Amino acid sequence: MNRVLITGSFGYLGGRIAHDLAASTDLAILLGTRNGNRPTPEWLHRGEIVSLDLLEQASVDAACRDVDAVIHLAAMNEIDAFHEPLLALDVNGGGALRLLRAAEKAGVQRFINFSTAHIYASPLVGRYDECTPVSPVHPYAISHRIAEEGVLAAQAMSDLTGIVLRLSNGFGAPLSMDIDRWKLLVNDLCRQAVETGKIQLHTSGLQMRNFIAMADICAAVRHFLYLPEDLCADGLFNLGGEHALRVIEMAEMIARRYEHLFNLRPSIHRPEPEAAEEPAELEYSIDKLKKTGFKIKGSFESEIDDTLRLCQQATAEPHAT
Repeated sequence: MNRVLITGSFGYLGGRIAHDLAASTDLAILLGTRNGNRPTPEWLHRGEIVSLDLLEQASVDAACRDVDAVIHLAAMNEIDAFHEPLLALDVNGGGALRLLRAAEKAGVQRFINFSTAHIYASPLVGRYDECTPVSPVHPYAISHRIAEEGVLAAQAMSDLTGIVLRLSNGFGAPLSMDIDRWKLLVNDLCRQAVETGKIQLHTSGLQMRNFIAMADICAAVRHFLYLPEDLCADGLFNLGGEHALRVIEMAEMIARRYEHLFNLRPSIHRPEPEAAEEPAELEYSIDKLKKTGFKIKGSFESEIDDTLRLCQQATAEPHAT
């Protein structure tokens, strides 16, 4: 395997994954983007930028030529999908199917598609493994379900090895502050701590979330690029952390890391839990993933530290002399 196309390669997940693969492998990394005039990143030592429009079959056909593997991340985010659900169906669902068709025609060996844990439900409460019935309710999850079905069908019926990764709450520093994913929980709380010296939760914080460090997401991509086909099973895997945390526990961790880095403890503010509020448990099983030999090794503290440093750097830059 030599040439890997990454869609959404200048986004939050795609940027980190592309940067990781460029640094840790000898692969030629093709950065798929609608803006083919972007400057080539300094860290891309082997590869190129490829124009790619998921709404145009000719564009995805051209992007898949001479490609060995595709890592598909390009999609409308959950906020935009909510406001434009029909477009989300075409971009997230139809776009994935166009790309998959192009990959099959081009003889691509492996297709790794990122989906979402919210395929199962929203909010996530209880236990979920790959056999749990799905019930997507948000346009974002519904559109990803369409993509999933196409990839898993290809895995079952074609020469292409299709992998679907149902991602839980991935977090970690983006490659730059310009990547607009600062409404994600951990990113938002880190930026609050840096910009205001406090952390404000909009809920009691008793909700459970399954968090996974960005380093582990990148490692999982490398793992699945080279995983023997017989271990890929039906192609469907939950991708999450070992254990769930309450939102308040994550906020407290961020406050501790901020104090460690900057010798100041941000205060945490939240609405008081209601008298009848019962914390719901969450188990997001990754047993199937671990049976392939994958191990969770990423550090939550390192990802939080890097995010806090990036926010601090961005805050300080306008005042630099």
